[in-house]
Amino acid sequence: MFTSGQGSLDQGFRLLYDETFTMLYRVALRITYSEEAAEDLVHDSYIKALERWEIFPSRDDAKYWLIRVVKNNALNWIKRKGREQKVYQRYFRERDDKSESPEDETIKLESSADIKASLGLLPEKFKTVLVLKEYAGLNYKEIGKVLGITEGNVKVRVFRAREALAALMREESGNVPGS
Repeated sequence: MFTSGQGSLDQGFRLLYDETFTMLYRVALRITYSEEAAEDLVHDSYIKALERWEIFPSRDDAKYWLIRVVKNNALNWIKRKGREQKVYQRYFRERDDKSESPEDETIKLESSADIKASLGLLPEKFKTVLVLKEYAGLNYKEIGKVLGITEGNVKVRVFRAREALAALMREESGNVPGS
């Protein structure tokens, strides 16, 4: 690995954890829509990374490996559970933003629910790039590294995913947020 000795292993792992936890948690949360599942998936992925610590030549390699593992584990969780719609509803009930008026909050929740429902209808390759771009905050190069595709291919997929999402939104409600 990129560290030697137990003390530096602890320090290297701590640095990786501090650098990646929030991003990995957001990726898992946006795929599963479950806070508990997202936290479990991320922690399980860190355990796997620690078990394979010596295979990573750098912290960046470990980071990209972790993103792939979290993404794949979250997708597998969705397949096993088969209750995506219930997870959406629970996520929105638990949200409590008292700084907005009830009308603003209702509009925001409805728009967000429409987007998330439409996102779930996209083909997996489109959904994945949007989740990594919009929710994980990764750039095109990072997404390409995670998915094992070129940066140009990522840009094409993001463009097509956004177009497909807008088309789904128009079909569902006759309205596209931001237009």
